[in-house]
Amino acid sequence: MREPDRKLRVSKIESGTVIDHIPHGKAWAVLRILDIPGREDATVSILMNVSSEKHGRKDLIKVENRKLTKREVNEIALIASKATINIIEDYQVIEKRRVDLPEAIKGIVRCSNPDCITNASEPVESKFEVVNESPVTLRCSYCERVTGEEELLDQF
Repeated sequence: MREPDRKLRVSKIESGTVIDHIPHGKAWAVLRILDIPGREDATVSILMNVSSEKHGRKDLIKVENRKLTKREVNEIALIASKATINIIEDYQVIEKRRVDLPEAIKGIVRCSNPDCITNASEPVESKFEVVNESPVTLRCSYCERVTGEEELLDQF
């Protein structure tokens, strides 16, 4: 049996953020969260459907010269709850952490119920309770409508 190829597929970055362990096929949603398609100044490397010992297949994104906001990390947690965020400086990982799905999600996603008060002209911020982490399932705190992972993906 041949030994697996251990070469780097994408070079290291000097500084920025690496988002690893994204479930395969969800890199595009993460790019939309980061507004990458709309940014001309972003240097981004994307690996999709890569072998992973832990997860079988995964996606990975490297964004040079950018640190993620707390809101971006929370949004990523909604679609990639097992992702890790690696902060890179001088080609070295200086911080590595898993995304954490908070118990309550406020103001990030819309309720899928068109009759919910959060979708009316009232100044009410959406609020959800996390019912399940994998796959992510949320319950609206106002109308109790359950929103699943596919509906969340459509919002990003």
